[in-house]
Amino acid sequence: MSDLTPDYKDTLNLPKTEFPMRAGLPKREPEWLERWEKIGIYDRLREKKGRESFTLHDGPPYANGNLHIGHALNKILKDMVVRSQQMMGKDARYIPGWDCHGLPIEWKIEEKYRKKGRDKDAVPVVEFRQECREFAEGWVDVQRDEFKRLGITGKWENPYLTMDFHAERVIAAEFQKFLMNGTLYQGSKPVMWSPIEKTALAEAEVEYQDKESFTVWVKFKVVGTGDKTLDSAKVVIWTTTPWTMPSNKAVVYGADISYGLYEVIGRPEECWANIGERFILSDSLAEDVLGRARLDTTMFRRLCDITQDDLAKIELQHPLHGTEGGEGEWDDIRDFRSADFVTDTEGTGFVHCAPSHGMEEFELYRDLGMLEEVITYNVMEDGRFRADLPFFGGKAILKPNGKEGNANPAIIEKLAEVGGLLARGKIKHSYPHSWRSKAPVIYRNTPQWFAAVDKPVNDGLDEYGTTIRERALTSIDKLVTWTPSTGRNRLYSMIEARPDWVLSRQRAWGVPLTCFTRNGALPTDDDYLLRSDEVNARVLDAFEAEGADAWYEEGAKERFLAGLVNPNEYSQVFDILDVWFDSGSTHAFVLRDRDDGSDDGLADLYLEGTDQHRGWFHSSMLQSCGTRGRAPYHAVLTHGFTLDEKGMKMSKSIGNTVSPDDVTRQYGADILRLWVAQSDYSSDLRIGPEILKGVADSYRRLRNTMRFMLGALSDFSETDKIEFESMPELERWVLHRLYELDEIVKTGYAAYDFQGVFQALFQFATVDLSSFYFDIRKDVLYCDGNTTERRAARTVLDLLYHRLTTWLAPVLTFTMEEVWLERNPGDNSSVHLIDMPITPSLWHSSELAKKWAVIRQVRRVVTGALELERRDKNIGSSLEAAPLVYVTTDVAEILKSVAFADLCITSSIEIDTGEAPEAAFSLEDTAGVSVSFAKAVGRKCNRCWKISPDVGSHSHPEVCSRCNSALK
Repeated sequence: MSDLTPDYKDTLNLPKTEFPMRAGLPKREPEWLERWEKIGIYDRLREKKGRESFTLHDGPPYANGNLHIGHALNKILKDMVVRSQQMMGKDARYIPGWDCHGLPIEWKIEEKYRKKGRDKDAVPVVEFRQECREFAEGWVDVQRDEFKRLGITGKWENPYLTMDFHAERVIAAEFQKFLMNGTLYQGSKPVMWSPIEKTALAEAEVEYQDKESFTVWVKFKVVGTGDKTLDSAKVVIWTTTPWTMPSNKAVVYGADISYGLYEVIGRPEECWANIGERFILSDSLAEDVLGRARLDTTMFRRLCDITQDDLAKIELQHPLHGTEGGEGEWDDIRDFRSADFVTDTEGTGFVHCAPSHGMEEFELYRDLGMLEEVITYNVMEDGRFRADLPFFGGKAILKPNGKEGNANPAIIEKLAEVGGLLARGKIKHSYPHSWRSKAPVIYRNTPQWFAAVDKPVNDGLDEYGTTIRERALTSIDKLVTWTPSTGRNRLYSMIEARPDWVLSRQRAWGVPLTCFTRNGALPTDDDYLLRSDEVNARVLDAFEAEGADAWYEEGAKERFLAGLVNPNEYSQVFDILDVWFDSGSTHAFVLRDRDDGSDDGLADLYLEGTDQHRGWFHSSMLQSCGTRGRAPYHAVLTHGFTLDEKGMKMSKSIGNTVSPDDVTRQYGADILRLWVAQSDYSSDLRIGPEILKGVADSYRRLRNTMRFMLGALSDFSETDKIEFESMPELERWVLHRLYELDEIVKTGYAAYDFQGVFQALFQFATVDLSSFYFDIRKDVLYCDGNTTERRAARTVLDLLYHRLTTWLAPVLTFTMEEVWLERNPGDNSSVHLIDMPITPSLWHSSELAKKWAVIRQVRRVVTGALELERRDKNIGSSLEAAPLVYVTTDVAEILKSVAFADLCITSSIEIDTGEAPEAAFSLEDTAGVSVSFAKAVGRKCNRCWKISPDVGSHSHPEVCSRCNSALK
């Protein structure tokens, strides 16, 4: 530009905004958190009266460590639900909570004791419980701050804790309902038992890991048939738990399996089979079994069939039968019968039964009425054999560190010594481990307290069934909405097949089973359990005032029983409730009892990971069906687990974990929230450095869209607005798109489809707005005077601003607050106090949408043609072009009804319905549209840069007619 050429830059309406291009979220987000706390956003929202309530009930995390990325995923999803429901006009309540009892916390205190060489059993129980409480309190404070840092809204100053005195009172009261309605009973059955933690475990407290186990093929001698062919033959069993052999009481076979008698006719030097020895085996497995004993097919022969009649007359001896020093422990004849669960897919076709350590065997002999004959008590709570068990007394299944103990080797060695072993080996298989100690668990028969799921509850709440199971299955099908729908099938199948609920744990930190048993009575006696409303009331009053520690104080039994019954006639139960009963009862002391709970005592939504079908969803369903006759929730939403970028499970040992704290320090919490919104939470979610970079890029593009709007609206006021009817078609098309998006956004949020909502908004912002509408209207916004077009564009930008900020606020909580405050400053101003605007139906126009779909198709071809010219350096800007567009007559009419040159950002354009030249540009997917390139004729306007023949003919000689008018 020469010194004589005027500089028109100052005459343009250039965007003005202090909204920074770089977000600086890690530094600025804590400032907004402080601001929201000062404003009291959550409580101010509760002041909005007359709204339909919506309650998302928080599944309580354990208060025992820093948050991991799974916590962040879960809480962010919950927050997006609560915020979107609130902004769509509901009173959306969220009371965060913590699970404070149970093994995870108790285990931490025990770890501390072990480091100090302190014996937990020497510590008074109330003192131990107090340490657990203090530990939990500390981590509640830590986790609360970590959750708040993610932008999670809720009643943080008054969360629910399962260890609060009122909570402990209600948990005990809920348990007493099972006591009083007769569904509570004491029984004995094999349960998953952790020898390391010395307690029973729920299925939800178990994880499956690969484990290498000993495997043995063991001989049981046939006796008592009177048939020389059968007597002294050996039935062979296979097991991966040699430690169960001392507890063997039976062997079972399959009624539909083909069996044969096999004789050894040769052997290698090292082999536990002897020439002439005969084995009864499944025909389909015999070669494999004998191969394990190092016998090839030339070393054995099949003698004959073994029929079901033959099997029916067989009696068996335990391999340790008559062993010197065995003290007769294994000298009884073993039971031998058919069972439905025996298959010939692996093993030998026979199954060794230790009903104290296997559920199928237990149920078989329970149904036969033979439990007293087959139950043993050989394994103690620490996983050691009872001290007086011959040969194996004191031997440990596991060491205190969870590694293999000395029991299996000792048993294998003894079996080999007495000739009872045919083969041995090792196998790697999936095996249950305690998720806390990471040590293997065992099945162990122990006395436990159960809730009967198939016994009539007799509480008068029978609308959905008379038993807990019936009520739960009916609730699943008729009362609960499942997202995704597959969640229904998972929980239904689990509850349909589940056994009675094991309520008791042999630990100290929790709510005790507040009941008393009559001395000298049997569990099957009607008066075994003391059922007294007066006693129950005394216990509950004490818990409300003092917490559950009252149960453990000296003289507690006399305090609760004296004057009502003779305390000397009863024993106090000291087992604690399964922690899943605690969390399963939260609906009662949160939703029902709190003023800010729910209107009907039920949750509109439970939202947790898919593992909670066997955890919190499951226990809450059972607990509520036992106490109020139905599910405690109207809807359940489940999400997947978090994996690293390669789809691998995260592990500290591998070093592929992603910490929420690390992400917020590097990128800010909004990037983590955006990752959640962009992901399909119904399956497992991947996260890692490269994925986060991609999320940050999406954020940057969206931020630039918001920044453009803020800049263009810098001095916009009510007087600048223009009515819908006066707007150009382009603006009305944008409003039609807003109408469509309003339906997509609100329907998506209502269905918890955050990915669908964000994808629709991101596509709209980056494609429809940034790449189309903004690109076209920059010229009008920057260069026009107070024209109808400019006023219309800014009116639409204002409408876009109000919708995009509120639509995106549930996801980008911090950024949309920043965007909102740019135009709505004030100490008490916040986008999170605003509802999503109502979108007028007037904006909807299907005809306009069809028309503009055609226009955009043709424009795409024009843009493609100009890109080629720009690539070949024929032009530097599209404004240097004046293309000739060949279309059909009907399309030509559409294009001529709009300022098509402006839409294509060219200085001029010509529409032709004739035949296009052969060299004209076209796109394969857009038939009937071709473009020939031509340069624009005239001079370049020094203000708007359009090329026009009229430049030089106005009072401002360097500008076009439009700019000349704007300068007047």
